[in-house]
Amino acid sequence: MRLATWNVNSLRSRIDRVEAFCLRHEIDVLALQETKAREDQLPLLGLQGAGYEVAVHGLNQWNGVAIASRVGLADVERGFPGQPGWGDDGAVEARAIGATCGDVRVWSLYVPNGRKPDDPHYVYKLEWLARLREAARPWLAGQTALVGDWNVAPTDEDVFDPAQFRRSTHVTPAERAAFQALIDDGYAEVTREHAPGYTYWDYYRQRFERDRGLKIDFALASPGLAARITGASIDRDERDPAQGSSSPSDHAPVIVEIA
Repeated sequence: MRLATWNVNSLRSRIDRVEAFCLRHEIDVLALQETKAREDQLPLLGLQGAGYEVAVHGLNQWNGVAIASRVGLADVERGFPGQPGWGDDGAVEARAIGATCGDVRVWSLYVPNGRKPDDPHYVYKLEWLARLREAARPWLAGQTALVGDWNVAPTDEDVFDPAQFRRSTHVTPAERAAFQALIDDGYAEVTREHAPGYTYWDYYRQRFERDRGLKIDFALASPGLAARITGASIDRDERDPAQGSSSPSDHAPVIVEIA
């Protein structure tokens, strides 16, 4: 099975890239983040015509996650148990969707950004990760993949210039500890060994062209699934402004090979 995760930064704007990417890499399961639309607003006919079933969780023009699978799509869950809400009304955002694809339980996750360490959104981010950890513990016994945009750079090697991020989110000890807690529980991050390099480059000041990026898109696998991982890769071409028929997302897709 070939599983990919990709923050597309608007699926409506980049559906041509998504369809071409799936065809080029023969993707079996694609987890998408930041789709930025409700299901009825998304152009899914191309993916469906190519043999993919698609499950979507989108409430408005913000956030949004989806899973497209050509190996089956069952037991769809929109949001994980205990997922916290945000805002004055405490609404649960469209940041998590799970489905069984083949024999793998796939979760597409879009972790809150956090904004700034002194912002209430940062507290929300830490709570979101803590609740995810609680929900994910029972899933360790199965074939589980937690994939997506984690908005955490776990080590200084995952940041092009750590000194620039000393007062920023993504690299604070609390965020890194929250990510590490899932690994301490038994999940394995399965992309780093096979796919070094960044996965996100801001549009600002030609960050991609100068390779000044962050590694924040990951795949965490339960022990049983981790034993089946044979490789991983980052498709940098999908971030390259010179490639493709439309502007790129600021993230590159990450592909995981599962025996």
